[in-house]
Amino acid sequence: MKPIQEPTEQKGHSHELATYIQTSIRDNGGWIGFDHYMQMALYTPGLGYYSGDLAKFGEAGDFITAAEVGDLFGCCLANQVAEVLNHLGAGSVLEFGAGSGALAATMLKELDALGYLPQEYLILELSGALRTRQQATIKARAGEFYSRVRWLDELPKNFRGTVIANEVLDAMPVRLFEQLKSGTLLELGVANCEIDEPAFGWQTREAAPELAAAVKALNLTVDSDIYRSEISFQAPAWLESLGEIIEQGTVLLIDYGFRQSEYYHPDRAQGTLMCHYRHRVHDDPFFKPGLQDITAHVNFTAIAHAAQNAGFDLAGYATQGAYLLSTGLLDRIPLNGPVKDQLGLSQQVKKLTLPHEMGELFKVLALTKNYAKPLCGFEQQNHIHRL
Repeated sequence: MKPIQEPTEQKGHSHELATYIQTSIRDNGGWIGFDHYMQMALYTPGLGYYSGDLAKFGEAGDFITAAEVGDLFGCCLANQVAEVLNHLGAGSVLEFGAGSGALAATMLKELDALGYLPQEYLILELSGALRTRQQATIKARAGEFYSRVRWLDELPKNFRGTVIANEVLDAMPVRLFEQLKSGTLLELGVANCEIDEPAFGWQTREAAPELAAAVKALNLTVDSDIYRSEISFQAPAWLESLGEIIEQGTVLLIDYGFRQSEYYHPDRAQGTLMCHYRHRVHDDPFFKPGLQDITAHVNFTAIAHAAQNAGFDLAGYATQGAYLLSTGLLDRIPLNGPVKDQLGLSQQVKKLTLPHEMGELFKVLALTKNYAKPLCGFEQQNHIHRL
């Protein structure tokens, strides 16, 4: 990656976090699992990427989510949520990791227009900096509904309505492994490469029993000398907690990823771990800790199995493009209107649905609990049987 000059305060921020991670490595005998490193790099209070106050979303940040592309994404999700709230009679919305607050603002306005404002719009956001940004965004774009929004520090005791997690699963820490062609299984962890300064590098250890069992269950076909990939242990635990509090309703999981046979394909021998920094994608998680995003694609087959174990039913699985088309995306494009507006909306449609943009790589997995009505988002496509 071409070097970028950072402001002095950002350099100090990253160095402070790196020193904190270095101390943790020393306290753990010189080695930590990558999931431990990823957790600290992203979520250390005040220092982690998602906990700090640096710009993350949009042109000024490191990446653009579907909600940042424009209002179309949120309007389509609102159509789905309105259907659910209508069927339930009443209910709330719970959004995880609400980013800049753009999705919440769009959905509140659209749900009001549809006549299905939720009893409450709950946001579970652990970052104080992001909470502040979300509050400002919602006040500016949907201020008349601000009183319906409530921020949470933890899951509510019980919930009825729709849960939305847009690009949440990919940011959950993962454990990395290397399967050698000889059959040896190793776990990739992080060690410090310098005596005095924080400088991190990979170091392998024999895989712990729980990781070895999880990898064995994948029945991998290893054609290369070293096959590297990742497994999420945090996502199943999150789904189990979610299953305990939902009394009735739906869960919409929107993220980039694959079904298991594609995720662990022999040709994908380097895994899916990637980093985002100022709209550049690279594979070095040790670059500028605290200043870049670290993610892994989602194994939707594993998520589906974990959801069923947590008491959910599987309602639908589709590409984001197909899902948005089923929830009225094209209905939002007026046949007559200013050319500039139509061009802007057309650009949103392309970004959200075209295969080489977000349309194919991003998927929507819908879960339900005590909810039998089919969901409109899967009228055109439902590949749940392929998981």
